[in-house]
Amino acid sequence: MKLVIAILQDKDAVHAVTELNRRGFRATKLASTGGFLREGNTTILAGVEEKDVELVLAIVRRTSSVREETLTPQTPNQTGEPYVPFPVEVTVGGATVFVVDIDRYEKF
Repeated sequence: MKLVIAILQDKDAVHAVTELNRRGFRATKLASTGGFLREGNTTILAGVEEKDVELVLAIVRRTSSVREETLTPQTPNQTGEPYVPFPVEVTVGGATVFVVDIDRYEKF
C-alpha cells in the first residue's frame, strides 16, 4: 500500500479529484498555501495499492498542467523587501508529488 501526496494549484485540484473518484480512487482534499506566489494550493492524499500508483500519477500529471500566467506581485510585507510594481510572467501549475510506503491502512 502507498500514500500518494500531490500538491497542486486550486485550479487543477477539482479536475484531479473528479478524475481520481471516477476511476474508483478515494482521495482527501486539503487546502494549503505556500510557494513563491503564496497562492492557494490543494494537497490531495490518496491511499492506493502499489499496482495503481502509476495510474494515479498519470491522472495527476494529466490534470495539473503547467502554464504561463501574468501576475502582479503583491506589496511586500516587510520593509526592505524588493518590490516589482509591474506585472510579471511566471510559470504556474504542475504538481509536486510524494509517494510513500504505508505500514498500516484501515478504512472504517
